[in-house]
Amino acid sequence: MQDTRKYLVIVSAILICLGIVMIYSSSSIYAWQRLSDPFYFLKRHIFYVLLGILLSLFAMGIDYRILNKYSKPLMLISFLMLVLVLVPGISKEIAGARRWFRFLGYSFQPSEFAQLAMIIYTASFLSREDKDIKDLFSGFAPMVMVLGVFVLLILAQPDLGTAVSISVVVFVMLFIGGIRLSHLGAIILLALPALYVLIFSVPYRRKRIISFLNPWMDPQGIGFQLVQSQLALGAGGIFGVGLGQGRQKLFYLPAAHTDFIFSIIGEELGLIGTVAVVILFILFIWSAAKIAMKASDGFGHYLSVGIIALIAFKAIVNIGVSIGSLPTKGLPLPFVSYGGTSLVFNMIGLGLLLNISKSREV
Repeated sequence: MQDTRKYLVIVSAILICLGIVMIYSSSSIYAWQRLSDPFYFLKRHIFYVLLGILLSLFAMGIDYRILNKYSKPLMLISFLMLVLVLVPGISKEIAGARRWFRFLGYSFQPSEFAQLAMIIYTASFLSREDKDIKDLFSGFAPMVMVLGVFVLLILAQPDLGTAVSISVVVFVMLFIGGIRLSHLGAIILLALPALYVLIFSVPYRRKRIISFLNPWMDPQGIGFQLVQSQLALGAGGIFGVGLGQGRQKLFYLPAAHTDFIFSIIGEELGLIGTVAVVILFILFIWSAAKIAMKASDGFGHYLSVGIIALIAFKAIVNIGVSIGSLPTKGLPLPFVSYGGTSLVFNMIGLGLLLNISKSREV
């Protein structure tokens, strides 16, 4: 397992370092024009990287099994945070959304904590010997009810992307845990009408679907982001235009250092750069999967599965959006995109994976 840990650390470190470089490249001019400080986003990102390193070391140092004992208190804390973030005056509202707490100029997104808390709770639930996950009323229904409460609170922010993300991760964990496919299929079918209403009853979400289907229909309007993203990827060719030489970040591509950083990588580092990023994520998932399969206990196994599913889902969605294969959704590219809370909890997840791998050798 030592070699697996080394690969996981090396791959993660490369992704984090790439993120630092690309965040400065994609945000410096924007930060200089808007905030008079070209290093504004870089400095904040490095702060979150350092915080993430400290917390990941802490996650590596504790006995991860203690999280099994405190899974319910963690869920309660997460529930209270999700309620408080909806209260005016306590949370920070941006563009009509209440998703952040603000402390000393830094933001904290409680839904990111909620995702990790839900993964820990689900892993604890699945690892209990007195639970029969195949039973509808004692196994499946309780988990779906807990998930439903959290999803509703996240949707109230509103944040459909995170709600879908946490649902997918929990369903993956339940599937690995041995849930009846009939139960899983039934709940997915029941959720589809609600998802349809959530998308098509909200104008900006409906526009995202329309722009995804044909972004060139309105390249200066609803299709602007996807068009600019594709132009960035196309301009890069095989070898890219050169680090720092990209043009789409010059007030053309919105969210260049967050949701569409993969497009900037494609423009500046070319096809070689984007393929390298995809390979790094494949290596990450492969190494982490080996840890999950060799975990010394059920809780560690399911906890690993949840962390892998979350990081993989975010990576797939972010890359899929950038290349135009998925509708626009604001999920950051793990370890690479600017986004403090997401980065910190991804690094905590990394620390837990490394912790679980060590337990096999004890």
